[in-house]
Amino acid sequence: MMTNFVQLHILTSYPPSNLNRDDLGRPKTAVMGGTQRLRISSQSLKRAWRTSELFREALSDHMGVRTKEMGNFIYKALITGSKLTDILNNGSQAPAIYPKMDEKKAGEVTKQIAGVFGKMKKEGFEIEQLAHFSPEETTIIENLIADISQNGRELTKDDLNILRKDHAAVDIAMFGRMLAANTQYNMEAAVQVAHAITVHKVSVEDDFFTAVDDLNNGEEDMGSGHLGETEFAAGLFYIYVCVNRDLLQKNLNGDAALTQKALKALTESALKVSPTGKQNSFASRAYASYVLAEKGSQQPRSLSVAFLKSMEDKDLLRKSIEELGTTREKIENVYGECCEDKVEMNTYTGEGSIKDILSFVEN
Repeated sequence: MMTNFVQLHILTSYPPSNLNRDDLGRPKTAVMGGTQRLRISSQSLKRAWRTSELFREALSDHMGVRTKEMGNFIYKALITGSKLTDILNNGSQAPAIYPKMDEKKAGEVTKQIAGVFGKMKKEGFEIEQLAHFSPEETTIIENLIADISQNGRELTKDDLNILRKDHAAVDIAMFGRMLAANTQYNMEAAVQVAHAITVHKVSVEDDFFTAVDDLNNGEEDMGSGHLGETEFAAGLFYIYVCVNRDLLQKNLNGDAALTQKALKALTESALKVSPTGKQNSFASRAYASYVLAEKGSQQPRSLSVAFLKSMEDKDLLRKSIEELGTTREKIENVYGECCEDKVEMNTYTGEGSIKDILSFVEN
């Protein structure tokens, strides 16, 4: 049986920005084709998309949570007699509805439950690595808390069978899950996202800025209230996304309707949602200017080679769109047809629409 893939080739232009920083606070870069390019990591893109309001509104009942700190919330629910979901959503405002558990016993119970998802830290109730909790697993924990709180009983071995393969968490189905201590509950990611790279060479620039003290009338100190420096750059990025549609549907327990919703939400987020880094300083939000969406059973391939030689044309968007198309055609001349169907949206010419793209990927 052939595997069906959905591929997205996206061009998005960002004005001066610092969307994704390195350990020194500078925009991330990479050398490609012998020239420095601006880069946005795949992790930054995926987080921006899956945590966006657009994504969560579309898939609100099918979103997990990735955290080290679930144990802290379980402990708080036990000692306050509150529902776990109320604690997660409302914090200290969560109402008490169960008998409260004494702190010592609550700590023991918390470590047993949280320990299912990873090795516990020596102090406190956090696990050592980030773990992704599906909604179904969170519900099981919540019901378990209610049971042992109301009935005053001890945890059993069966109680700790919390992990589930048959969940409907779209974010886990898309981006995978790795549990080192319980590998049978790992999930292979159905969505692959490349690091976004500018199609042209880029030099990171420094912005020296000052902040003025509003109450300084200049009588004694004429200087500014604060001096600072930040780095930025601008660029037209090529973004590549590959979805194994069959694996995504398998990860979602064969739910075809949910798979369609997930593909639509992912695609719309990829076209509309920007990483959040330094947005208050730069307001560098942008929609995609061009997207080529492809479907088929052929082995997927990125078209990043179109930009191995950095683009220098003054009409950069037009030239980049042309180069993508030319490269695609040349690859197909050599290898044969690389997909069975495709559709484009081009804001430069005003052709196509996001409705066309979303309809294409979900069907």
